[in-house]
Amino acid sequence: MSLEEKIGQMTQIEREVATPDVLKKYFIGSVLSGGGSVPAPKASAETWQKMVTEMQKAALSTRLGIPMIYGIDAVHGHNNVYNATIFPHNVGLGVTRDPVLIKKIGDATALEVRATGIPYVFAPCIAVCRDPRWGRCYESYSEDPKIVRNMTEIIPGLQGDIPANSVKGVPFVAGKNKVAACAKHYVGDGGTNKGINENNTLISYNGLLGIHMPAYYNSIIKGVSTVMISYSSWNGVKMHANRKLITDYLKNELHFRGFVISDWQGIDRITSPPHANYSYSVQAGVSAGIDMIMVPFNYTEFIDELTRQVKNNIIPMSRIDDAVARILRVKFVMGLFENPLPDPSLVNQLGKQEHRELAREAVRKSLVLLKNGKSSKKPLLPLPKKSAKILVAGSHADNLGYQCGGWTITWQGLDAKNLTSGTTILSAVKQTVDPAAKVVFNENPDVNFLKSNKFSYAIVVVGEHTYAETFGDSLNLTIPEPGPSTITNVCGAIRCVVVVISGRPVVIQPYLPKIDALVAAWLPGTEGQGVADVLFGDYEFTGKLARTWFKRVDQLPMNVGDKHYDPLFPFGFGLTTNLTKY
Repeated sequence: MSLEEKIGQMTQIEREVATPDVLKKYFIGSVLSGGGSVPAPKASAETWQKMVTEMQKAALSTRLGIPMIYGIDAVHGHNNVYNATIFPHNVGLGVTRDPVLIKKIGDATALEVRATGIPYVFAPCIAVCRDPRWGRCYESYSEDPKIVRNMTEIIPGLQGDIPANSVKGVPFVAGKNKVAACAKHYVGDGGTNKGINENNTLISYNGLLGIHMPAYYNSIIKGVSTVMISYSSWNGVKMHANRKLITDYLKNELHFRGFVISDWQGIDRITSPPHANYSYSVQAGVSAGIDMIMVPFNYTEFIDELTRQVKNNIIPMSRIDDAVARILRVKFVMGLFENPLPDPSLVNQLGKQEHRELAREAVRKSLVLLKNGKSSKKPLLPLPKKSAKILVAGSHADNLGYQCGGWTITWQGLDAKNLTSGTTILSAVKQTVDPAAKVVFNENPDVNFLKSNKFSYAIVVVGEHTYAETFGDSLNLTIPEPGPSTITNVCGAIRCVVVVISGRPVVIQPYLPKIDALVAAWLPGTEGQGVADVLFGDYEFTGKLARTWFKRVDQLPMNVGDKHYDPLFPFGFGLTTNLTKY
């Protein structure tokens, strides 16, 4: 391979700039869709496949015909794609403590991603979120490294089961119905100071290995194909420039044989402000052991700079050869050379009914019952289906966008009732109750409305607005208005169950005395029917908190096992409804 061809393999560019001419001229090795980057609004699986095919044919027409690898963030199902099944975010899945379920979700996600012609996903996020003030906390399964380790079972779901005689650390993808996975963000992203995104994780080496590293060890044993580096720092050193942890530990000690990828403009952010000294950033990132650089736009600048450094012996050719060997190894293992083009027979896998049923099961198992009745002798749940008049209230009751959270259709998510196809909690309630029962929806009813109607009980669905990454960093963790006033008004007048839609525990203690029953539903995704299944007693509550629920924000960070552990609801808490009694 020529130097140009090698550096092309190390370059990943955004779909928006990935014309066939660019792919051919620069021998580009990889293309990605950033959050919300789509070929057309509401694009069909066929439209996605057509785009990938066109790019792939350009890559195949180069001198060596090396296929490009297309990557996308499928972090809770194929979340950029209209009509895809959106599973609960990881914060809810951790509650299930069910690795078998998680593996099935990986399998379903792989099929839906392949339906659009894409063979590579930037998932799973195996961060151990130690502070819910972090805007990415919902991407983490738990504050407990043991739960996060168990949830790496999503990797064989995405990639297939690694053969029994496989060498530890070698990537594995079981054919064209599976996708290459990516363990992220290496390492310590969930432990930053005050939960500030991309900030500094202050912890000893043993602490880093004990809390943040175990899930990487498991991922590598399971044959994960790629590892993405974190924007954060460890004890003041940017992870994107940390040769000790990337080359010495990940590659040499853990024997990881797949490729290491940067995050979006990750090497630019080695300096503060970003891109302040680009030649230093390229040198530091590539020398640290990053094999593929998510550029994503200024690819000529990256290619020119890396070429200059290799020609001037600043970066040795051996480092370039290591990177390219790893990238090609993953492409060979995936079968990209044999099957480079999308498979049209898979388009019907997108959003298919079996996957929606699986997502509905995941919703049921991720709900946590935190309170049931003002006294244990008078539980409110399960709710009776035969009731004269039922009030459903709250900003989140009839809003798929809120239900799905960030990383859905767009990067930040959207406040949109009809964001994609799915079932809101309101429609699920209407489908579940007795046909004779009258369901009244009023988003934020006033006191007169509540007094003038004789409601049997109320279901109040409130929570956080959508966010992703830094936009979700919060030092107060409050539910935005009108959530609190809806709780106060409705629960002050009628027996009520409050369902909280959030990416993490939020401030709830002040409203608790007024609330009869309280359910944490996290960010359940498109299948709201799973919430009604459990509220009305078709299934029992089984979820146990995988995160500590604080009383006050000034207690944070507070994790299970801490000396001064004084939670509102402890890690592992979750009431059950004994349905045999009813």
